[in-house]
Amino acid sequence: MSATPQRHRTARRLIGGAVALAAAAGVMAAAIPAGAEGSGDDGARKGSGRLVDVQLLSFNDFHGNLQPPAGSSGQVSELQPDGTAKKIDAGGVEYLATSLRDARKGHKYSVTAAAGDMIGGSPMLSGLFHDEPTVEALNKLDLDVTSVGNHEFDEGRTELTRMQKGGCHPKDGCYEDGKKFNGADFPFLAANVTDEKTDKPILKPYTVWKKNGVKIGFIGLTLEGTPDVVTAEGVKGLKFHDEIETINKYAKILDKQGVKSIVTLIHEGGEPASASYNYNCDSSGAGDGTSGPITEIAKGVTPKVDAMVTGHTHEAYVCTIPDPSGKPRMVTSASSFGKVFTDTTLTYDRKTKDIVRTSVKSVKSANHVVRRDVAKATDMTGLIERWSKIAAPVANRPVGFIAGDIPGRGATTPEQPLGDLIADAQLAYAKTLDPKTDLALMNSGGIRSDLVHKASGAEGDGVVTYGEAFTVQPFANTVNLADLTGAQLITALQQQVSGANEASPRILQISGGLTYTLDMTKTGAARVVVDSVKLNGTAIDPAKTYRVAMNQFLAGGGDGYTELGKGKNPLVGGDDLKALNDYLAANSSAEKPLAVPAADRITVVK
Repeated sequence: MSATPQRHRTARRLIGGAVALAAAAGVMAAAIPAGAEGSGDDGARKGSGRLVDVQLLSFNDFHGNLQPPAGSSGQVSELQPDGTAKKIDAGGVEYLATSLRDARKGHKYSVTAAAGDMIGGSPMLSGLFHDEPTVEALNKLDLDVTSVGNHEFDEGRTELTRMQKGGCHPKDGCYEDGKKFNGADFPFLAANVTDEKTDKPILKPYTVWKKNGVKIGFIGLTLEGTPDVVTAEGVKGLKFHDEIETINKYAKILDKQGVKSIVTLIHEGGEPASASYNYNCDSSGAGDGTSGPITEIAKGVTPKVDAMVTGHTHEAYVCTIPDPSGKPRMVTSASSFGKVFTDTTLTYDRKTKDIVRTSVKSVKSANHVVRRDVAKATDMTGLIERWSKIAAPVANRPVGFIAGDIPGRGATTPEQPLGDLIADAQLAYAKTLDPKTDLALMNSGGIRSDLVHKASGAEGDGVVTYGEAFTVQPFANTVNLADLTGAQLITALQQQVSGANEASPRILQISGGLTYTLDMTKTGAARVVVDSVKLNGTAIDPAKTYRVAMNQFLAGGGDGYTELGKGKNPLVGGDDLKALNDYLAANSSAEKPLAVPAADRITVVK
């Protein structure tokens, strides 16, 4: 099956708007009001009666994953009838395009929306070009609207504006001769992001989708805590406001304009009780199947909002959470990286101009896997091939030299040689920000590959290319600094092997100078031998304060390291990949390649 042509956008009109995607959704076929004209299914489906079914397709946290994500990052969990879970390979914009285009067939009224982080933290094919390839792909996907997420601010307000309006990059210029980047066909919405001086939104706060008299308003925003997970430079001069207050404010404005049907696209999310995309979130009762920030936000958002498409946590869920009036409201998320999309049916009442929402029983919803056993969209294949050709010279640029294979993802020991290298690189970078930095920590899950010595393509043996380094650290994390007491540091080390991580330990990679013993014959926190934890040969003092470098994921308490999220005097630094490349450049050469780290900082007792 070949790709279908892009739909004509002139048939629908978006009023207001400015987008920054990423989101999710569910299918909501609401109960039909008594006495409604044309209330039969056929009339609603075709839009010829009082009731009109509007299809809302949504996704979130795409992060520029044009090519199918590799390994576990490219899989979703599917709950089987017998209670077991099955892994399914998913994602890739060639398959996402086919899936969305197939889903739209037969729907007279269809709108596609996202809930932020469409760009930022992207793999090399898009990240090398400041995500121009991703915006181009999203245009081809016929995306109608998206909210901004925290990653839309990775390169600051000016670059986000360029993503919206187009133009060549101010430093890198245009990537193709005679061709200028046109920007997004869809709006990035940023309702809760204002200019510090003017107090006005930096982008449009909302947009209205219209077709044949049907009107649906979209309010888009990011999490209030965006400054905590973005570099200070990226959010310079900006204010991020409360999510509930912002949504309620603009819902009221839309309502006064006669727009009664409202959907919120919010880059904040929750944690479902199951990791499977098809888990019945309401199996234990409405609102019981998920937890986290979005749950409380949903409970406080005005009943004027009919559905909430969410993101940020990279989870898949379709949950019913009652609004403040007790009416059921769908809250959805579609995993990440384009692996899942949500199909929601909004039943629009032409008389009331509102979405019909009456009871939990009237609500139906579904997330769908972007499977790789469907035909590829040929226009997306062409896009990938074109940008891959442009990327080749940059991807093959040498950034350092190594004396042998440095295992990372493929390491067979808890301490990875590549983990040592990355932690050392981050410590070296952190010392340029604060010379008093004591140590660095790196999460093993953030190391996505190995550095191999053997020649690949045009490179010579031992050469590390930019593309290879990018593959190792593709997430565009920042290197952050924070103060932790010795007691907190020990607790963080214990969290590697206890609590949520006890069954499947997540071992932190540590910089040189930090040493300790991990006794795996014991259980829980006792596996960390406290008396063995030393820095430069001196025992860690529980009462002393240490300056610790770590990426923004760890600084936010990710992977169960909640103690790391309690650091004081935080400082958000620069890109972690640049820190690695700078370290390789400073510590290796063709004549003197970097030796393979010994991985002897953690003594493991089995």
